[in-house]
Amino acid sequence: METFRCSVCAQLLFFDNSVCLGCRSPVGYVVDAGAVLALRVDGAALVRADGEPGEYRHCRNQLAARCNWLIANDDANSLCASCRLTSVRPNDSELEVMDAFANAESAKRRLIYQLRALGLPVIDRATDPLRGVTFELLSSRRRAVTTGHDGGVITLDLSESDDAHREFVRQQLGEPYRTVLGHLRHEIAHYYWPLLVLDQGWINEYRRLFGDETEPYDVALGRHYQQLAGQQGPGFDWSLSYVSQYATMHPWEDWAETFAHYLHIDAGLATARSFGVEVGEPSQSAGATAVRSDVELSIAPVVRDWLVLTLALNGVSRSLGQSDLYPFVLPPRVVEKLDFVHRVVATATK
Repeated sequence: METFRCSVCAQLLFFDNSVCLGCRSPVGYVVDAGAVLALRVDGAALVRADGEPGEYRHCRNQLAARCNWLIANDDANSLCASCRLTSVRPNDSELEVMDAFANAESAKRRLIYQLRALGLPVIDRATDPLRGVTFELLSSRRRAVTTGHDGGVITLDLSESDDAHREFVRQQLGEPYRTVLGHLRHEIAHYYWPLLVLDQGWINEYRRLFGDETEPYDVALGRHYQQLAGQQGPGFDWSLSYVSQYATMHPWEDWAETFAHYLHIDAGLATARSFGVEVGEPSQSAGATAVRSDVELSIAPVVRDWLVLTLALNGVSRSLGQSDLYPFVLPPRVVEKLDFVHRVVATATK
């Protein structure tokens, strides 16, 4: 995630800002510019404060979803490019879940921003039912809701926006890390699998690294729960080959967890660079020796930079009495899988 500056007063602007805290100018995210821009009111329109051409108005979800994305005045849509991707959402009368809905939309905006920055296609299912994606954001307070992906439809249980519920589930599943943005990154990976792997001819290498995805999912599910129950045997250690325990369930889940982790790393490093964060010794030496492989992988410099950064950040987090900010280990097999994702994404976005 980049940082932005107000063109009126040079105040630091964050991605979710709707007002500059320095000069009180209205600000908003403009997709075509890829930036949060300072604005001024010109009649019924908002225009760029830097004098560049462009007239905008607020997304219809400005209040309901705390959306700060803008729409060009000549655009017939009333919703921004991110909000249009949501096809099912709570009614405004469901006041008890509207805050969770706004949190989920905020996470989705970050996801869409990152995908566009990487150059990955973000296709609206309303305009392309065969290759597009849509989001259903629903609360399990009134109905049964299962977070998941099915044929381009990503469903998210809005209970995941509740801190207490999410922490309870995290502990029940033994997860080190659970966020709404993490869920969305995982589910979008399922959407991209046929587009990036199957359609682009990567299937043989995918199967070598992740396994045979044609294995029946229910069989894989049963094996996974045997593993959770400790019935796999004393020699089983998922952490040697997988980024998470959930990734052991099925090759599709391994792909999704690895792809989501790749997005975590990409976003974390981009944000650190944007803030000018530089880390020296002893983190540099430790990070340089942490990535080991028989061959030099294209992602190796990225992983080295990431480990250098997270070693320092974990130290800071511990000094504040908090758990590690990055509670993961990246063994060689996982780095190989991350390298596969890295190459697939790079090829698809050339």
